[in-house]
Amino acid sequence: MLCVCNTVVMGGAEAYILTAEEAAGLDADCVMVLGARVYDKGVLSPVLKDRVSVGIGLYFAGAGRKLLMTGDHGQIHYDEVNGMKVAALESGVPAEDLFLDHAGFSTYESMVRAKEVFGVQKMVVVTQSFHLSRAVWLARKMGIDAYGVPSDLRTYKNQWYNELREFCARGKDWLYELFRPAPRYLGDPIDIGGSGEVTFD
Repeated sequence: MLCVCNTVVMGGAEAYILTAEEAAGLDADCVMVLGARVYDKGVLSPVLKDRVSVGIGLYFAGAGRKLLMTGDHGQIHYDEVNGMKVAALESGVPAEDLFLDHAGFSTYESMVRAKEVFGVQKMVVVTQSFHLSRAVWLARKMGIDAYGVPSDLRTYKNQWYNELREFCARGKDWLYELFRPAPRYLGDPIDIGGSGEVTFD
């Protein structure tokens, strides 16, 4: 069953995965950068640092009008999105073009919230290759015209573990998409076409 789910998810996303050059100028509603581990004091892990770097580059290349940083900020002492915010602002992204989704606790929840909270209709998703198919497939299943750009800028530790975990996660999210459980937190609508400063804490 897991093999079937993986085939469906990867096959369904394949045509929508682009290079950074192909995505430039798409003028989507936003470029979404998916969260990953941060260390003490908001230091980005190599995986997240590369996602943010590629996402910022795509924003400046016209792939999306806004940047949507989505990740886990469910605890006072663990905060993925504000570390991403600092990196984007230091790179010259205007505050009004930078949106934070503090309740992107999973890839599935990030995609549901992109559609239901932020009203995204078209976006470019940034994450590493092992994760990208699932992210794009989920976004498109949510009714978003989604495209993916990989952010593999180096060789990462525990790549075998990432691949194994992703193999199982594709099966889990195939079921999530089938049954559509509500995310842990939804909240009031936020217009992705407005100012992202309303999402800052």
